[in-house]
Amino acid sequence: MDKLKGKGKEAVGKLTGDRRKESEGKADQAKATAKDKVDEVGDRAKGVTDSLRNDDK
Repeated sequence: MDKLKGKGKEAVGKLTGDRRKESEGKADQAKATAKDKVDEVGDRAKGVTDSLRNDDK
């Protein structure tokens, strides 16, 4: 959702010549990508933890 919002801001900025809005859109997209990566790492860590717990049984 955040990526889509960022793309919209960037597009509006390009259409209107508003470099600040365009930059905000790019920043929103980068923030969303970083958030996705952090979530992905967390999911992988949980999977490793779960598999280690199952090996102990």
